[in-house]
Amino acid sequence: MDVESRIKGLMKEAEIYQTQGLLDEAKDKYDDATALIRMSDELEDKETWLGTVSEKITALGGDFAKLKQAPRQPELSPEVQDLIKDLFSSQAQQDEDTAQLEGAIALAKFGQLERALADFNRLIQKDSLRVPAAKNILRVHIVNEDFDKAVAQYDDWLSSDIVFSSQQFESIRIFLQSILDRKGIDKRLQTVITPSGMAAVVKQVDVESDKASEEDFLDITFLGLTIYKGPLEGRVMEFDVNFQRGNIVSIIVSGKDKDLVDSLTVGDKFPDLECSSAFAVFMASGIITEKMRIDSGSKRGDFRVDLKIQSV
Repeated sequence: MDVESRIKGLMKEAEIYQTQGLLDEAKDKYDDATALIRMSDELEDKETWLGTVSEKITALGGDFAKLKQAPRQPELSPEVQDLIKDLFSSQAQQDEDTAQLEGAIALAKFGQLERALADFNRLIQKDSLRVPAAKNILRVHIVNEDFDKAVAQYDDWLSSDIVFSSQQFESIRIFLQSILDRKGIDKRLQTVITPSGMAAVVKQVDVESDKASEEDFLDITFLGLTIYKGPLEGRVMEFDVNFQRGNIVSIIVSGKDKDLVDSLTVGDKFPDLECSSAFAVFMASGIITEKMRIDSGSKRGDFRVDLKIQSV
């Protein structure tokens, strides 16, 4: 990606944050764009670019004042939702289907769960996206703590005309069953796979965990995270994994828990993450790559924290 495209991308991200009222995050993106402009040797008309970014930063001052008086919107407008999808799917730089999935996951991570759910339901019709779309549909219900709806959705798929293979169904069943078991929900999901087919599913998951790549990564449903600073230093905090793409996992931290929110900052490293999957509990290391306040949707006021699992 050339430097001009990178600058435009940073400014688009800033505009999204600004629209959501995430003004500190918007300022950070504008600052990143400014630094990139100044460091670039290939960019023409630097002063014009710097002037444009400076004007946008100045405008943030007025927005800070307005934000204190304006009510928060429960959902973003469809236009802003489309902007989020377009930005994050274009950043994926992959095939069209994968880009659509990235866009839907981005919406979910921004708290736009209803729109994300609708998009995942469309994507489940595509063979190449069927399993990740299905798991993300279940994740949306779980984020909303609607476990009955997640179970009902799985049961509906069993009798629907969507063509899942038996191994795909078992992968989805194992994923949901492990979450229900951890939550103490006494529900056994119906299986449609033979013992030999089960072995194939286990073997596939083992291969994915060995590779630990961006494209193929073991489904993580739960994290145990040791805090290394602040009033909570030394405590192990437990989190559900709300969304996952490759080796990037997202957790949601209650905005009411200020000590915990303050103890998690971008760049923090965790050498001893306890990760739970459907098949095993294992140790890994990770780093916080993003922390964002959710200012719209059902999780408004909470924080979404992304961690990159670096080694398994």
